Order: sequence, then C-alpha cells, then structure tokens
Amino acid sequence: MTPTDVRAAAGELYTFHQRFAPLFGYQPAQQHALAYLRGLLQHDGRKNAEAIALSFDDDQARAVQQFLTDSPWDYHRVQQEVQAIFAQELVPSTRTWCLGTVGVLDDSGFPKKGTHSVGVQRQWCGRLGKKDNCQVGVFLVGVTPAGCALLDQQIYLPEDWVLDPKRRQEVGVPRRVTFRTKPQLGLELHTRVQQAGHIHFDWLTCDEGYGRDGAFLSELERRRQRYVAEVPVTTTVWTQDPATQIPEYTGRGRRPMRPVRDSVRSVVAVAAALPATAWQVLCLRAGSGEPVTYEFAATRVWAMRDQEPGPAVWLLVRRPVGGGPPEEVKYYLSNAPGETPLETLALVAGCRVRVEEYLEDGKMHLGMAHYEVRSWAGWHHHMALVAVAHLLVTRVCLRLQKKSAG
Repeated sequence: MTPTDVRAAAGELYTFHQRFAPLFGYQPAQQHALAYLRGLLQHDGRKNAEAIALSFDDDQARAVQQFLTDSPWDYHRVQQEVQAIFAQELVPSTRTWCLGTVGVLDDSGFPKKGTHSVGVQRQWCGRLGKKDNCQVGVFLVGVTPAGCALLDQQIYLPEDWVLDPKRRQEVGVPRRVTFRTKPQLGLELHTRVQQAGHIHFDWLTCDEGYGRDGAFLSELERRRQRYVAEVPVTTTVWTQDPATQIPEYTGRGRRPMRPVRDSVRSVVAVAAALPATAWQVLCLRAGSGEPVTYEFAATRVWAMRDQEPGPAVWLLVRRPVGGGPPEEVKYYLSNAPGETPLETLALVAGCRVRVEEYLEDGKMHLGMAHYEVRSWAGWHHHMALVAVAHLLVTRVCLRLQKKSAG
C-alpha cells in the first residue's frame, strides 16, 4: 500500500460507503461514518476523531467523537459486511491457488499513556519489543492471492481489568465479557467468522503465542480446521507412535498403560537429525522486507499435549538458505493430512507475513494507531472503520492491477 493507492481509493469512497451506510443507523450517523472514513484516507497527520472532524467542519468535532465512542451501531455487522465483500471479490481468485482461503491470527500492541483506556496496562507490546503501557488487540485477517482483509477483531482485556467492575463500567465493557487468553480470543474470532457464513477457512496460521497453547490446537482439531502453527523451540514431540511405545506386559504387577518416553525429542533435536535430502529450497511471496526464499523440511511426528501423547502431525522447519543463527530457524506443527506436499505447508506458513503487512499499512497509512478513545465501543468502532478503509484500498489496487495487466 502506498499514499498513491490511498488517494485513489478516496475518490471511490462515496459509492463504497453506500453499501455500509444502513449499518450505522440514522442519517447523521451515516454522514459521520463517511466523514471519518474520508479522514482515514485523506487527512494528513494524526487521524484521530477530533483532527479528522476539524479538518472538514469545525462544528462536527464533538459529533464525530460521539459517533465513534457512544453511537450504538454494531461493529460486528460492519465486520460481517467486510467478510461478505471479501468472499465475493477476493476469494473467487483462489480457484487457481492451492491454498484456498487462509486465516491469519495475530495480536498487536498500541502504546498508550494513563490507566483509563479500556484494557490498558503494562504488558508485552510487540510494536516496541518490550513490556510497556499499552492496549493489545487480537486480529483475524483473511488472505487470498488477490489481497487481505481484517475479518474480525477484539481487544484483549487483562484479568485485572476483568475483575475491576468500576473500570469496566467507566469504559462500557459488556457484562458478557469474561477473561479470555489471546488464543481463546482467537478461537472466538474464528467462531464468529465461521458462523457469519460468508467465509470458509481452508487453513489457519498463527505465531508461537498461539501455537504453544495445546488446548487451542486441540480445539482447532476438534473443529476439523487445518492449521500450520508456529511453536517455540522448547516444544517436544514423539518421533514414534506412542501407541507402539507401551511396554509389553510381563505377567507381573499392573499392566503398563503409559508409553515410555524414549522417543520424545525437542523440535530442535528432530530438525538437527533430518538428512540433507529432507531439505528443499522454496520461494515464498515477498512481504515486509523478509527474504522470499528459505529452506524447508517436514517430517511426521506425534504431538505432546499436557505431557500426554497427542495426534499425528507434521513438524515443519524453516531456516535461511545456507544456514543461519538458531533464532532465525522457525518450527511449526500442522494437522494437515499425511499426503500434504511440503510446498503447501510452507506457503501457508508464509501467509503470516500478510497480517504484518495489514498492521503496517493500517498504522502507517490509515491511522490505525492514532485513535484517542477510552471506551470498549470506541476501540472496536475505530478498528472496524479502519477495516472498511483498508478493504476499499485493496479493491482499488486490485482493479488497477487488472487494468494494467489487461
């Protein structure tokens, strides 16, 4: 995404906005939504509600701020309309792409001062690479060759916030909201998108913050959702079927029921033992400055879940071509069928860069991190409107690419 792309999209905003307008309710709210979207696309400098409103109409600053923070429009319905457009205009191109539609789960931090904004506290902020005062959102991005779109999102509410009724009331946290870990929030986003009925995920991929959670992976397996999940280097697996590792009964004492752990290895050890012939050099899509070529290898193992044997899975390993430091080697587990090609697993893992691109484009060009709202509704309203603006830019870029190719 470039500033030129954003300017081109701004010229088509009015027509695009008409599809969403009824979701905002009464006519003034529809106009405030149009003004806010126009500001996300056109305004220079910080793109918060006040700056956007003042850039177009001095009398509308308070009204636009209230539209963002207090208006009752349902951001879920806006996200569902984004999903519908994504399915209609971006998903059909997957007929020529072996992966189908890939969902990418990730979270992102937004540095904030003070203690009153919803969910803010000192916690890990990936944007800063350290713990700091911030809010954290969990995002589910849909990916196809034609482009990506934010399909759903939710702010992460730390346990201290969940248990503080006064702060919850001050920022309007709904009563139904209870504490959820980020992987649990990821599953909720997956559920909401699937239940909306517009999109079927052929694959889901995520970083090790989600892949380390055995309950998260088990639930994806229960849902029959194929995944390629990055896991930490400390992950252990069985290199032989645990069912074959139960000692024979000698006729004395209790019959053995648990497998011996002689074949349990760390993913690092498994990768180190792979023969040179197991590795292939594969080219992935470029994105976010990452190299496009890596060496990949995959082998069948059995997962470890809460120190108990899990299902048969793929262990996928990615390393820089020609070697590299240990921290650049990535490990993934996948529940894909045994006949799945190595290239397919590698391509799914490579889709993770697309959520990073979405977040980078949103923060650099669409004011994603510029919001100045404290409430639960305000945060989700802002993110939904950024999703609409991003989708418009994606549609315009895709049309211009087709035009130039034709």
